[in-house]
Amino acid sequence: MPSAAVRSNADPVRRLGLGTVQFGQAYGVSNTAGQVPLDEVRAMLARAAGEGVAVLDTAANYGQAEEVLAQCDTRAFRIVSKTVSVKNGVAGVIARARQSVQSLGRVDVLLVHAVADLLGPDGDALWYALRDLKEQGTVGAIGISAYVADDPVALAERFRPDAIQLPFSLLDQRLLQDGSLARLKDLGVEVHARSLFLQGLLFMETMPEKLRDAAPLVKRVRLQIAAAHATPLAAALGFVLSRPEVDIAVVGATSRHELEETLASARAPLPALDWPACALDDARILTPSLW
Repeated sequence: MPSAAVRSNADPVRRLGLGTVQFGQAYGVSNTAGQVPLDEVRAMLARAAGEGVAVLDTAANYGQAEEVLAQCDTRAFRIVSKTVSVKNGVAGVIARARQSVQSLGRVDVLLVHAVADLLGPDGDALWYALRDLKEQGTVGAIGISAYVADDPVALAERFRPDAIQLPFSLLDQRLLQDGSLARLKDLGVEVHARSLFLQGLLFMETMPEKLRDAAPLVKRVRLQIAAAHATPLAAALGFVLSRPEVDIAVVGATSRHELEETLASARAPLPALDWPACALDDARILTPSLW
């Protein structure tokens, strides 16, 4: 049984990672602003660095994100990037990873972006090649970006990655409930949580057509949050940051204003909520690729 949510005394902002997909392309069902302009990116990164945000999370296929970051001061952050598809061949994946390192100045953690690449016929060769990159010092650490259905624990037991990135949120607590997060920590894996806001689902007043069935469930959670005198943002961030199993909580922002809201909410008092009661259990709602 998972333990209750508890806020540690350390500054929670130091466990935040800033997602950069919006820096490279228009992304997200709730994003109406489009791609973030370069000047705004620079201002956001300066603010995030000053506040102690730990990580920048990017990827080779986040549009122009790596190129944008290459034009910014990223020295204050650990940089996480991700591989291109193994359809490019193992050599192509490694060549593109080296390009990421050259463009960004360094890659502290390189994640396999698609688990299918590791489970296919080239999977072992790909992993060995990534281990070589790490042993050569080209990248600092290697890991896997996974979904709940990928069974992150089985992946960790087979490949022994340094880090795993996975979806985890107030609405999607499956990996906490089934003990996966605890097992990953037992295996010594650094856990990066993403999709903390489930593409903004918790914040939407009007649901997209495909999510009509989710509206009553999300409304119920929002009412619980309001009754606790909290905001959806503070509740979503507070829940994930309260979990000791999570090392880095990756959040997205499309403006300085959104970043400021995120920083303030991360430091807000932890709401007194029945956290398990906020979880949804419909995989169709919890999987944005199905929307």
